[in-house]
Amino acid sequence: MNKITPFLWFDKDASAIADFYLSVFKDGKILEKNVMSDTPSGTVEIIALELLGQEFQIMSAGPLFKFTEAVSFVVNCEDQAEVDYYWEKLSADPKAEQCGWLKDKYGLSWQIVPKQWSSMLKTATPEQAARMTQAMLKMKKFNIAELEAAKG
Repeated sequence: MNKITPFLWFDKDASAIADFYLSVFKDGKILEKNVMSDTPSGTVEIIALELLGQEFQIMSAGPLFKFTEAVSFVVNCEDQAEVDYYWEKLSADPKAEQCGWLKDKYGLSWQIVPKQWSSMLKTATPEQAARMTQAMLKMKKFNIAELEAAKG
């Protein structure tokens, strides 16, 4: 068990939610399932799962709380194909897409980021970084070739 584990509160269907994330993150696995009954929310399901080596706990306990973009999960992608894969699998609200950020069908925010982005910025001159930033601000999904072209 990790010392710190994200704990995500969903309205309902924790099992279906876990199945969805396991279908997206192919190496994922369920670590534990528990059910609590006779709570103020009725029956509450809690599932611990692991996605890309990160443990999460998800709970379905009613519509009391909603996600906001103030919390998101970054997926560091190896290449454009991986960026495209996660974008296609997770993005559910085109209006919420901006600068590599998306929302999935449960309202959870994700950042789908190529690993090159950080190193590109780190090695850029101030002028290159400004061009790359302006290019990125116009993107919904990261496009590595366009970022490299902007860097020059």
